[in-house]
Amino acid sequence: MIRILFKHSIRALKRQKVHVFINVVGLAIGIACSLIIAIFVMHELSYDRDQEHRDRIHRIVLHGKIGGQEIRASWLAPPVGPTMPLEFPEVEDYTRINTWGETVVRWEDHAVAEDHFVEADSSFFNIFSYRMLQGDPATALTEPYSVVLTETAARRVFGDEDPMNKMIRVGTSPNHHRVTGIMEDLPETTHFRINMIGSFSTNPNSRNPNWLSNNLQTYVLLHPGADHARINERFQDLIIKYVGPEALRLMGISFEEFLAQGNQYNFYLQPLTEIHLDPTVENAFKPANDPKYLWIFGGVGLLILVVAGINFMNLSTAQATKRAREVGIKKLSGALRGGLIGQFLAETIILSFLALVLAVLITEIALPSVNNLLGISMSLNYFSNWYTIPAMLLFAVLIGLLAGSYPAFYLSSFNPNAVLKGKVAGSRSSISLRSALTVLQFAISIVLIIGTLVMQRQIRYMLNKDLGFDKENVLVVRRAGALGEQGNSFREEVKSLAGVLNVSFATALPGHNNNNSGYLVHGRPEETFTMNTSFADYEFLDTWGIKLSSGRYFDPSLLTDREACLINDRAISILGFEDPLQERFMSMGDDEMTLMPIIGTVSDFHFESLRQDIGPYMIQFRNDGIQWGYIAIRLSPAAPQSVVQDIERVWASFTASDPMLYFFVDQDLERMYQEERRNSRLSGVFTILAVLVASLGLYGLTAFTVAQRTKEIGVRKTFGASIFDIWKQVSKEILLLVGIATLIAWPLVYWVAGNWLQNFSYRISLSATDFIAGFLIAALIALATISYRTIRAASVNPSLSLRYE
Repeated sequence: MIRILFKHSIRALKRQKVHVFINVVGLAIGIACSLIIAIFVMHELSYDRDQEHRDRIHRIVLHGKIGGQEIRASWLAPPVGPTMPLEFPEVEDYTRINTWGETVVRWEDHAVAEDHFVEADSSFFNIFSYRMLQGDPATALTEPYSVVLTETAARRVFGDEDPMNKMIRVGTSPNHHRVTGIMEDLPETTHFRINMIGSFSTNPNSRNPNWLSNNLQTYVLLHPGADHARINERFQDLIIKYVGPEALRLMGISFEEFLAQGNQYNFYLQPLTEIHLDPTVENAFKPANDPKYLWIFGGVGLLILVVAGINFMNLSTAQATKRAREVGIKKLSGALRGGLIGQFLAETIILSFLALVLAVLITEIALPSVNNLLGISMSLNYFSNWYTIPAMLLFAVLIGLLAGSYPAFYLSSFNPNAVLKGKVAGSRSSISLRSALTVLQFAISIVLIIGTLVMQRQIRYMLNKDLGFDKENVLVVRRAGALGEQGNSFREEVKSLAGVLNVSFATALPGHNNNNSGYLVHGRPEETFTMNTSFADYEFLDTWGIKLSSGRYFDPSLLTDREACLINDRAISILGFEDPLQERFMSMGDDEMTLMPIIGTVSDFHFESLRQDIGPYMIQFRNDGIQWGYIAIRLSPAAPQSVVQDIERVWASFTASDPMLYFFVDQDLERMYQEERRNSRLSGVFTILAVLVASLGLYGLTAFTVAQRTKEIGVRKTFGASIFDIWKQVSKEILLLVGIATLIAWPLVYWVAGNWLQNFSYRISLSATDFIAGFLIAALIALATISYRTIRAASVNPSLSLRYE
């Protein structure tokens, strides 16, 4: 029975070539988009799920609120890790990770730059199940000055040589590290960025007892069956026990008093598999992605499928008059309605399977370009799970049933006597339904068009907004510490180069913050405030073009300025200073308080992403003992192209030919908005595809509509209507549908885009231009789609049109 059903269905489809082509291509594009989005969502959800103990591994997160400033970061003090198994029997093990940032690794006379060198406790491989290719994971990081390299890092340093037990130098350390292991490259789907792991026992900071020195990542492995929520409930007791005494020593108030002032300071455990999709936590490794984009793109994929399904329903019902006689003859020949419904559904399922095959082909062809667009590596693995292929087949059947159900019931409902007399029942309701579905298609397309325009305009705003400093023509050299005590000599030699205007050393730069410290205000010991802090030299303001709003900057002739500071206008507002130049801060050192007078204030500048409000900022003087950080070099707009090579040459002469790691500030700041740029590109691609699918359906619908109105067109031409008059008549009907779709889309996109913009503290306002542009783009696409078929039909000799059946 099923075989006969499908045989009749295939024979019927052969007679509907245009219908089959448009439906298969439309459905294929819709399914391909859904497949790509599904692969993307699964890729994002798969982060860190390859770990053997993934359900037992947790990262400890600091969540606090100090002086009105909320903190949610993965930075913890060194004693937290070793204390966890002692205080919580649920904890089996811990490991701490200390990130280095950029460094240089040397083997003999070969030096390579390394961005992802970290230090970790010897328990790292007990917690994380990364496979060791050479060496013993249980002992590889036990001894000081041990180091484990990934396979790729080992090849970069040693080439084809066996790296085991070879000695390398890391950074400016005079001591050598011994290679004790080679591990597999970390997969892309991990929140870590690690190429080399040194033993943390090498670093004196591993034995630092200070509970307020938050500079490490700490992970714990729980015993099987342990509930991390119970540990979260008891963290406050741990903090009162260990952090409380240090807070009392440094601030002069008890921890209870600190909390009573409206402050917060607590820890919580974050499951390993949730790290990648939690952008609320400041992360030391890969920036987290916002999970709302998974919902957004999942919704976009569903909308494109809906548009493709609407195409099928529209085209199928539009063909009612062509298939009415077939239905009537079959019913008079004894065919039951159920059999006709089965045949029409079988036709749809066959089309859906054809579309699935084409969709898989489109996906395979498109994935490399999508990977390049997103900067990730995705693939469609058919055999990675047993359910992949069955799920795809079931998906095709469901699409066929959902898209074909209404046409099947509609076509099978025709009265055989009526249709054989040329009267198709329900044609008016059919036309109304097709119009409603066309409106829905264009409403979806307009939402996507306007949404994409808003995203692109917000990104342009962020890239072009006045940031309060001059980001153009600034080259930043990393690893200022490589110069040691030769920083001033390097500065003078670089400043003598043609095209160099100024040189400045600082520990933090806009977009590269690394010090969020707590301070007391003299005379207000009951209050604590946190501020991003940079230690900068005398040339900092001039090099960056930051404006002084009151007071003065550091004066080389005044030695007392070395203990002074400047703050931004935002800090004045938060702290409530009436005369900031009369105020002094107290800095919490290890043994005593240091008084810092405020000698000047600077205008607010964006040292973080535009997603965040400008926060309080402090600039302290960079004394000779501070050698680490960055070197900002202000170049003339007319600087010769060779200036970078000239600076590299000077750098090499001061650092024994170390590679110079550098970036340009304007390009680096774009990195902050990588997720938005990626999502904007993806949204643009899917919007184009959604409009293409809708246009295919409109083209096919126009072809059938014009064919049905052939006699009407002939009559109009006979009475003097021009081709333009006929085109205008058809266009007016389409524009009416687009107009109705626009009225539906505008409120929806206003709500969606408005909510998305709330993620940015500094954002554009929704403009009427975006909404009008969405309508105009949709209208132009619709007119372009229908024009060819309409003009072609209007160009036919009316004598032929009047004889058309």
